[in-house]
Amino acid sequence: MSLIKSLSQRDRVFDFMAPAESPVDVRHGPILYMEDVTVSFDGFKAINDLSLTVDDGELRCIIGPNGAGKTTMMDIITGKTRPDQGQVWFGTRHNLLTMNEPEIATLGIGRKFQKPTVFEALSVFENLELAMTADKRVLPTLFARLDGPARERIDEVLEMTGLAEQRRRPAGVLSHGQKQWLEIGMLLMQRPRLLLVDEPVAGMTEQEMERTAELLTGLAGKQSVVVVEHDMGFVRSIARKVTVLHQGSVLAEGSMDEVQNDPRVIEVYLGESEEAA
Repeated sequence: MSLIKSLSQRDRVFDFMAPAESPVDVRHGPILYMEDVTVSFDGFKAINDLSLTVDDGELRCIIGPNGAGKTTMMDIITGKTRPDQGQVWFGTRHNLLTMNEPEIATLGIGRKFQKPTVFEALSVFENLELAMTADKRVLPTLFARLDGPARERIDEVLEMTGLAEQRRRPAGVLSHGQKQWLEIGMLLMQRPRLLLVDEPVAGMTEQEMERTAELLTGLAGKQSVVVVEHDMGFVRSIARKVTVLHQGSVLAEGSMDEVQNDPRVIEVYLGESEEAA
């Protein structure tokens, strides 16, 4: 019997609670636990007996060649894709495979996709306001008034993302990097316990990449952050622990130096380069 099975029972879904109040128990294990997860698409195993753990407050980088299963892994965690077998737990009490996408988001798992999605006609402040965990029905939204704590939270996120001076500007006029930071800020407004970030520096300038590195490393300890990224220079700048995926499984794990010097990793990346050539 697995460790998680011995510690846990199927839990209720606290869908009325904000993520900050979500009862995620990490006293007996990691905040994210995946065990023997497999998913196939038309006979192809996109994920193959994947086992992975992420600790509370950890910053983890996930790397791997194209087709390694990185996106599918995040789809499984967020409820978009159901695996054929395996277990996925949030803390030791929440079986994510019994929940849908909104329920998983309510528990405190936020996901940022590669392409930023913001409301370009609205100001930066208004984007953050709309992203707050609240009643999103039409009438409550129209007549809502921000209280002191809500404004303080928006100001805090503006400072964290480096967008304080842009607060009144329409999101549509921001640079690509600023839009990425705004979308991260919109997720932070919901106070996630686990933040999944997909290729955050794609298309960024070097200066924007440095600022993004500061933002993500600053979140570590406050949230658990999983970063999927292809830019190895950026990964090295933020990495504490790196997991290398290949053919849907964990190939190697450790520090950046350890995985870069692993003969199996070298072979996989060299093989991909030769195929591309």
